[in-house]
Amino acid sequence: MKSVRTYKFYKTKYGEELLVDVVSLDGIRKYVDEYPVHKLTYFDITFITRGSGRFSLDNRSYELAEGDVLFSKPGEIRSWDTTPIPEGYALIFEEEFLLSFFNDPFFLQNLSYFRRERPSARLNIRHMQGRIDSLLRSILDEINNEQSKDKHILRALLYEMLMLLNRAYTAGKAPLPSPARNRYIDDFILLVDRHFKTRHDTTYYAGQLCITPNYLNEIVRKSLGMTPKCYLRNKIIGEAKKLLSYTTLSVSEITDELNFESPSYLIRLFRQETGLTPLQYRQQTNP
Repeated sequence: MKSVRTYKFYKTKYGEELLVDVVSLDGIRKYVDEYPVHKLTYFDITFITRGSGRFSLDNRSYELAEGDVLFSKPGEIRSWDTTPIPEGYALIFEEEFLLSFFNDPFFLQNLSYFRRERPSARLNIRHMQGRIDSLLRSILDEINNEQSKDKHILRALLYEMLMLLNRAYTAGKAPLPSPARNRYIDDFILLVDRHFKTRHDTTYYAGQLCITPNYLNEIVRKSLGMTPKCYLRNKIIGEAKKLLSYTTLSVSEITDELNFESPSYLIRLFRQETGLTPLQYRQQTNP
């Protein structure tokens, strides 16, 4: 596979633009069969109702069974083991659908199961299956409403679902650490997410935030426990690992994808960070 297939949200599936949907896993089986390795431009919450299967998300494997839920974020590389795909549903939505209503631009990123430091992307909801099923049916009923498809009702139902799942995800667990946040940190993280493939210089991000590089270094160290350069390098190496694991792109092609000046520079950086060359890493993860 030369590259990873990207699926975008089908915004006009119901005629008018609608940025939330519930789809059966059986209904998307043909797409998964064709491209078992893929990524999405939207959020996906997959509910397993029957059967079992294996799913990989950004190099981490999960065994899924009845009652399990899997959370994935835009840009994460997903891989289904298609023998077999269990039964269930996927609740999918664009961030824009909620941001057009909520004032908090980081609402989704602050949900425990969508946070960068989440311990797992899986949750078992057997103890609350009835309530979740009822909510999914209500969302589906509103989507299929011939007269309305009221977006306010759909946002309310989606919000209830997200908060119920967040409560279940954090139940009985120590809360995830919440480092002190400077007002620039979340903007820095979003900028890196958008531009890390093309902009490797931290002065660019300081300029976009209208602060000095020294101040950026200070606040990132305090909030994230590392320098901006280290955070950016981790992001780049993480992407290189995904491309090596899930595609057949050559080192030269990955060099171009990540906007490095030469393959030798990428190889040197990769070895510094992992102790392996890119090809050694590929052989190790795809024996």
